[in-house]
Amino acid sequence: MAYLFTSESVSEGHPDKVADQISDALIDNFMAFDPTSKVACETLVTTGQVILAGEVKSNTYLDVQQIAREVIRKIGYTKSEYMFEADSCGVLSAIHEQSSDINQGVERANPEDQGAGDQGMMFGYATNETENYMPLALDLSHALLIELANLRRENNEIKYLRPDAKSQVTLEYSDDNKPVRIDAIVISTQHDDFAAEAEMLAKIKSDLISILIPRIKAKYPQYAHLFNDNITYHINPTGKFVIGGPHGDTGLTGRKIIVDTYGGKGAHGGGAFSGKDPSKVDRSAAYATRHIAKNLVAAGLCDEVLVQVSYAIGVAKPTSINVVTYGSAKVNMTDGEISKKVESIFDMRPYFIEQRLKLRNPIYSETAAYGHMGREPKTVTKTFAAPGGSQKTVEVELFTWEKLDYVDKVKAAFGI
Repeated sequence: MAYLFTSESVSEGHPDKVADQISDALIDNFMAFDPTSKVACETLVTTGQVILAGEVKSNTYLDVQQIAREVIRKIGYTKSEYMFEADSCGVLSAIHEQSSDINQGVERANPEDQGAGDQGMMFGYATNETENYMPLALDLSHALLIELANLRRENNEIKYLRPDAKSQVTLEYSDDNKPVRIDAIVISTQHDDFAAEAEMLAKIKSDLISILIPRIKAKYPQYAHLFNDNITYHINPTGKFVIGGPHGDTGLTGRKIIVDTYGGKGAHGGGAFSGKDPSKVDRSAAYATRHIAKNLVAAGLCDEVLVQVSYAIGVAKPTSINVVTYGSAKVNMTDGEISKKVESIFDMRPYFIEQRLKLRNPIYSETAAYGHMGREPKTVTKTFAAPGGSQKTVEVELFTWEKLDYVDKVKAAFGI
């Protein structure tokens, strides 16, 4: 029987994402000047205020207020009427030194014996229903908001957009689990107060359907056939959305973990990513399991896969590795047998994850909005400013966990 499945996304101006981006900007700056830094940084944003808290062990000093303001400015909170503005908001830092009790469980004389920075389980997921091996509903939800942000910054075709927004896409799947059409699209976008409410709502709905949707169909032609005349559109369904961002809703680091991962497909271990250095396996092992899952599906081992790994704090070797193929495996092996083979291909000790995926680099700001998974791996040059006025320029690889660099190894191991 056909069924519906829904995923959501939030924009870079959503208050929780503002918090994520500030936390990850701090990570990048610490990593740029001291790659050995241990950081767990949480951010709270509300009306006219940013509060930073967390634990750090690093050999560098940062102007955290300036970093936070630069992030807020880049997102687009630059007007006083937003009640949260880059140059005027308060920034309070309550960051302190990392507990030595935690650090002694992570650092070892032999780096290869580095222990996991926390206990817990992490999941990676991949499916062949999209070119980037991501769930389609989430991919479309992200795409809608990326293009909406582009329209806001262009300030040409639509001139009233403000930074905060959310999207949601509902897909209809056939009996054989193939997406056949978009059933519903929800978009709530913050906007200027430019007319009477009924007039504003009619204008916004008309613009998003006639301007945003055609841009999505043109930019993502592989999904154009899913759009149809029977889509139910809910555009700003609660009414006007003038008050938004951190003024309308307090934001916290780590509250959008399903948006960050697979939109409700697969599973999630509960640990957030942003604000954490890669010794925290909540982040690094989640990236590593995505890397495994994507390479397994790309190698043709299965159509869909969920990879779980778990750790004990301070212990290098995972307590478990499990692979679930949902009955889609193309090899004559049980999921348990596949799991054992995967364990022999990918070393999941924290040190080796960091080395394999080049995680001790300033690569995290780009992950903090529009999903950590399904992004394009690429090399970029980034420049960071130290409080004393000096600068450091580094070349880094982004989204290394999205590379298909283990496909040949998987094929050889499984005889594909």
